[in-house]
Amino acid sequence: MHGQHHKDQLTPAVEPGQLEDLEATKSGQGVAELAEIPLTRGLKSRHVQFIAIGGSIGTGLFLGIGTGLTRAGPLSLLLGYTLTGAAIFAMLQSLGEMSTWLPLPGAIPQFCARYVDGALGFAVGWNTWYQAAITLCAELAAASVVIGYWDTEERINVAVWISIFLVIVVLANIIAVAVYGEVEFFAASIKVITIIGLLIMTFIVMLGGNPQHRRIGFTYWENPGVMKSYLLPGALGRFLGFLKTLPNAAFSFGGTEMVAVAAGEAENPRKNIPKAVRRVFWRIAFFYVLGALAVGILVASNDERLLSAQAANAPGAAQSPWVIGIQNVGITVLPDIINAVILTSAMSAANAFIYSGSRYLYALAQNGQAPKIFLRCSKRGVPYVAVLTTGAVGMLSYLSVQKHGGAAQAFQWFQSLVTIASLFTWSSVCLAYLGFYRGLNARGIDRDTLRMKTPGQPYLAGCTLIFFLIVIILNGFQVFIGGQWDVAEFLAAYINIPIFVGLYGFWKVFKRTKFVKPADMDIFSGKDEIDALEELWEDPKPRNFAEKLWFWIA
Repeated sequence: MHGQHHKDQLTPAVEPGQLEDLEATKSGQGVAELAEIPLTRGLKSRHVQFIAIGGSIGTGLFLGIGTGLTRAGPLSLLLGYTLTGAAIFAMLQSLGEMSTWLPLPGAIPQFCARYVDGALGFAVGWNTWYQAAITLCAELAAASVVIGYWDTEERINVAVWISIFLVIVVLANIIAVAVYGEVEFFAASIKVITIIGLLIMTFIVMLGGNPQHRRIGFTYWENPGVMKSYLLPGALGRFLGFLKTLPNAAFSFGGTEMVAVAAGEAENPRKNIPKAVRRVFWRIAFFYVLGALAVGILVASNDERLLSAQAANAPGAAQSPWVIGIQNVGITVLPDIINAVILTSAMSAANAFIYSGSRYLYALAQNGQAPKIFLRCSKRGVPYVAVLTTGAVGMLSYLSVQKHGGAAQAFQWFQSLVTIASLFTWSSVCLAYLGFYRGLNARGIDRDTLRMKTPGQPYLAGCTLIFFLIVIILNGFQVFIGGQWDVAEFLAAYINIPIFVGLYGFWKVFKRTKFVKPADMDIFSGKDEIDALEELWEDPKPRNFAEKLWFWIA
């Protein structure tokens, strides 16, 4: 029956009434009956796989990666993206294990509330919602700026483009979740094809396959060098350059946790979520690590065109290191194509973040930490109030219409807020997993019986948590070095810390929540429903090589 709680013999420490107490739900330590929340499972396997891909390829890979190169050099860039990618993969392993056990809509705040503290669920829930909402604003503004690459005379007002893009992504999300899945499937496909093409092209160009017949090899690693000094000379300066690539990489990886958000609306999540999470390793290695290597091969870290484009905040592909590196060897046909892909990436990200933002808002309402109106769903199972509310925040993008004033600076702040908000979300995932691990042990549940068991736990989650906290602390270190103090940069780098702590403290005091004891953790509510549905989902077998290849991709 819907909403019944798991009456397992492994739960002697919990009285039956405790799991059914909705007052615990309102305090953030439980969840409401899932039968009251009619979300539909309209995301197929290919949707989930490509949502995972789309979340790991964004404008950061095409544009933002150039900033890391010019600050730190090619080797530091490669090391920074590799280390951050490893931490992201470790975090997703922990998240995948929890999401496979219990795939919930807006999973992360739910897990934090169940396994750690209702106050942490409240803080991370609102943190992830405004992270998604602000990213939506930034991506809409970015998309309109990318159009400026073609509309150099600004014949059409930027506000027109923002309006068009906002309407498109809201409609894609409000019609049905399957429509969102199809849009993301299409957009992610374009991004995958593009990055594969760029990596192949880089290999050909470096061996001399270019109009200049110039064999580049690793020329730019030798001159100007593999590592650049940042702010200070010598080895210390090179180390600081490497440290500065870590927040840059974190911004690029933002959204990779989106696959867990989709878990609550995915068909057969026990099969599709582990598959998507495990494949993230290859996507990180292939797209980001090889991408960082390729950028360092294509363009020098002191390239004047790249530095001047960054300084002038040139639109779209004009500041892409990929485009500048290609143009340097005499290839002129690709910039328009790359700009179109950057536009697609921005629209895809806006589409994805209005989806994730609405589901986080929905999860907050489900936990009793936001108004119940956000639980309202359409007949097709779309939480339309949450979608419209998140989309309404996107109207802040109209601030970018002002050419003079603080709008551009404000959106740079938004990007910094998004980066640190992502790091707080990932840190909270690790904390939630540590609680989940203790809860399983307290109930006597053997992790070998789980559908997805990640190796090296709980040490993997613990070490990853420490890494993310270090990046948060060191994010704005440059303002403390040698006369670099800047109030605006300091606030952009660190204001999110008191915001997150304030959210946590507010709910802690307001609801007087307590840390959840392992024996009292609600690790079963809603699980019976998934167990019952799991028997109904089909698991088709490939009949030939073509189907085997497709099943491997999707």
